[in-house]
Amino acid sequence: MSFLSKINQFRRGVMRGLTKDIGKQKTDYGILMVDKSEIKRILICRPNGRLGNLLLITPLVKEVAATFPNCKIDLFVKGTLAPIIFENYEAYNKSIPLPKKPFKSLIDYIKVWVSIMKEPYDMAINVDQNSSSGRLAVRFSNAKYKFYGDLDENQVIDKSDYEHIAKYPVYNFRNYLSKLGIEKSNRIIASVDLNLSSSEFMNGKKKLDELVTNSKKTICIFTYATGNKCLTEEWWGDFYKALKDKYREYNIIEILPVENVSQIGFQAPSFYSKDIREIGAVIANTELFIGADSGIMHLASSVQTPTAGLFSVSNLKKYEPYDNSSIGIDIYSYSKNDYFKVFNAILSNGRIKSLSKAV
Repeated sequence: MSFLSKINQFRRGVMRGLTKDIGKQKTDYGILMVDKSEIKRILICRPNGRLGNLLLITPLVKEVAATFPNCKIDLFVKGTLAPIIFENYEAYNKSIPLPKKPFKSLIDYIKVWVSIMKEPYDMAINVDQNSSSGRLAVRFSNAKYKFYGDLDENQVIDKSDYEHIAKYPVYNFRNYLSKLGIEKSNRIIASVDLNLSSSEFMNGKKKLDELVTNSKKTICIFTYATGNKCLTEEWWGDFYKALKDKYREYNIIEILPVENVSQIGFQAPSFYSKDIREIGAVIANTELFIGADSGIMHLASSVQTPTAGLFSVSNLKKYEPYDNSSIGIDIYSYSKNDYFKVFNAILSNGRIKSLSKAV
């Protein structure tokens, strides 16, 4: 670990220690029954700029929009991806990006916090209870109702999928709403969703048809991941060879990362783009996505393509893809034959190409 990384790790630890109790004081709304139609301006705080982490808040955004149908949602985030991810969400209003390097953009950094304090929000929601900046944003907002992301100590949510990073914020939020007199929803938590339009989907089909000029169905792989999540070239080489032998009746294409590298040495037809919606649209036209835990894995899941996530170090229960026959695979618990049994089951079920209605 570099010196700067150690400093950042120390800084984050200090900030978490200073902010962990913010919002934990008991808030008593008495017998107040909140009129859902009056909740019109909502701030959702997830000050993170990674593709996967932003996609993983889409179920919460859909939950909030379904609960408060008259609302508009602002997102307190980092980076420039949020407007791209949420552009087809009707409830989405704007993003408030926190500079990645505050000391180099001090004026912009201050402006962000001032804007949060000035905006007339009805409700502010922190997604990650361990986020210092998220807790502070909710605290500094002038919203009447403030949810810091915590589950009350005396509350237990008996859900087998509660640990999932896309789901526990929704469960916690439902619990909070019940204290405001709003009936707790029991509906199934929404899928991670990029909300592709029909024109985007068809453009993805066109791009795929240009890449593979036959009528066979297509399996999509992504061989890259960051850090120690990235499986070796040797691992991928063996896997790709077996995949080709097993699925001769399918095309196999590789989605390339922004770094434009391939763990299989560019042996497969490959697709490269810096446009995440275009990448998602291409994946949406394939039958199966296979790749290690990464933002692109979550992107594949978000376009309703059956996704097999290969996990080697990440917490599978926290990050595995779900819905649409998707599954997380612990590579240390599966044999090569086990992989193909899973893939066969997914492919035999077929896939339903459907576009979600934006919320």
